[in-house]
Amino acid sequence: MAVVGVALSDCGRLDGTSAYALHAQAARRALADAGLDRETVDGFASAGLGTLAPVEVAAHLGLRPTWVDSTSVGGATWEVMAAHAADAIIAGHARAVLLAYGSTARADIRAGRRTGTYAFGADGPLRFEAPYGHTLVAKYAMAARRHMAQYGTTLEQLAEVTVQARANAALNPEAMYREPITVDDVLSGPVIADPFTKLHCCLRSDGGAAVLLAGEEYVRDCRAAPVWLLGTGEHVSHAAMSDWPDFTVSPAAVSGRLAFARAGLRPQEMDLAEIYDAFTYMTLVTLEDLGFCKKGEGGAFVQKGRLRVEGGELPVNTDGGGLSAQHPGMRGLFLLAEAVRQLRGECGPRQVRRADGSLPRLAVASGTGGWFCSSGTVVLGRE
Repeated sequence: MAVVGVALSDCGRLDGTSAYALHAQAARRALADAGLDRETVDGFASAGLGTLAPVEVAAHLGLRPTWVDSTSVGGATWEVMAAHAADAIIAGHARAVLLAYGSTARADIRAGRRTGTYAFGADGPLRFEAPYGHTLVAKYAMAARRHMAQYGTTLEQLAEVTVQARANAALNPEAMYREPITVDDVLSGPVIADPFTKLHCCLRSDGGAAVLLAGEEYVRDCRAAPVWLLGTGEHVSHAAMSDWPDFTVSPAAVSGRLAFARAGLRPQEMDLAEIYDAFTYMTLVTLEDLGFCKKGEGGAFVQKGRLRVEGGELPVNTDGGGLSAQHPGMRGLFLLAEAVRQLRGECGPRQVRRADGSLPRLAVASGTGGWFCSSGTVVLGRE
């Protein structure tokens, strides 16, 4: 089972468009990338739009799928959906599954159609936190402070994540922010939630993405080289912060272990990693939990340019990530698209190369939802 088509819609500042239009644009482009027509698609997965997601989006795209998925676990949704789609194709329940996402989060906030914070209901475990105004960024900030206190992680080390993401974005002509920044630039910015300043936090954008997965019978007919799903894992950890056993451990510790074990591979064999980065701490702790370094050593690991496309030992978020490239709400599908493009050698100035100059063979994409509530990890390979 392979990824045979990927695409992004237009991204960035898109006032005057709709999330449905972005879904459609990304879907058309992904089908064109694969060289397959719409009638090929018999499975569809989407979340985050419409009262009957994904029914309304499928109708807008002119699809009548016989297999659907609307799993919604935040930013990890798309890695989890990819795993479900792979299972469906292997079981013979679908032959070609399209994953599509689109959001006008930035435009909606500017127009006053939504707020920039989560709207918590009165029921469920979150009712004990909501009255105190504990926002999403505050939850991540609290976890980051715990890691700093327990392991000595510094603000400068967290800032390095943003600096290196921006260096990668400088190589991506489609990134929203490409101007170089320094650690001092990050540290001197306005505080959003201690210890995070503005540049510790992701940008807001509009945009969409689509990924087409298909069984082996379609691979030979596709325009692009296939990228194979080698292993997947998913895990749900907690909802309320009071239910989180350890603020320094994310659910990627489980999803990553499962994905690598099912692929029969080790983290150290990966040529690049695409990691959800709504905040700098997410990158750091996910690298630990995926096994790229030991617990508590993430701060030291991200130093010395290790995450950069140019000269980095483990290029991470090669398009600039949510910190610099784009972040239209739930960014997990963008991780898969970028990993596939890298493995296919289509990334131009930001293309990752192995030590011998060859294209990367293996990549991992790991999405995180909520406040480290959920995780989906996918290992991808050219062979």
